[in-house]
Amino acid sequence: MRYELYYWPGIQGRGEFVRLALEEAAADYVDVARGDGGENAMLTLLRGDAVVRPPFAPPFLKAGRRIIGQTANILLFLGPRHRLTPGDEAGRLWTHQLQLTIADLVAEVHDTHHPIASSLYYEDQRPEATRRAADLRARRLPKYLGYFERILARHSDGAGYLAGRRLTYVDLSLFQAVEGLRYAFPNAMAALEPRLSATMRLCARVRERPRIAAYLASSRRLPFSEEGIFRHYPELDPGKSRTR
Repeated sequence: MRYELYYWPGIQGRGEFVRLALEEAAADYVDVARGDGGENAMLTLLRGDAVVRPPFAPPFLKAGRRIIGQTANILLFLGPRHRLTPGDEAGRLWTHQLQLTIADLVAEVHDTHHPIASSLYYEDQRPEATRRAADLRARRLPKYLGYFERILARHSDGAGYLAGRRLTYVDLSLFQAVEGLRYAFPNAMAALEPRLSATMRLCARVRERPRIAAYLASSRRLPFSEEGIFRHYPELDPGKSRTR
């Protein structure tokens, strides 16, 4: 099966969590909106005129006749088909639970630069963004990342993954979240990383996986930017400057 991934062209966004899983699985897929006429095709499906169960927003995945929306839901679908989730029901539910927690983290990161409304420019809500980012740095990032660190630290030999002894899609997603946070909040992450040794080891192992390494070095991997979810605004990450 050749999958069709639909997401906004030009940014990583939430679509990147799906891309990483497809790349690790060596799945045959096309990033539709990056091709000629692809964005219009995506918008046509979003309007839902010819779709019984239309998606709410990108990303969504077309797999045969099925159209599957929501990042965590797409990964829940792909996981068992590409050995990116445990084989038992309890393990699959645990992996999905962890993925939903990452989705919560991503939403909170997004809301640091759009705390009032997504329809407003960042410049229209900078005072509120400054307050929201301060809380994220001081309380929310330590809470979220500390949770994943505790799960990983149960594997004393450092060779485990979030859902067990084998890599799953949620490990790829945690890697992407950490990479995004390093871009958006380099100073905050520099202060946190000494307390996240197991998480940092996991991210290094993900980065070194042959298919992921090849993808990261390719033109298919778009750079982080101030158009996506993870945005670097220096005023939201005060502290000692660090080369990004």
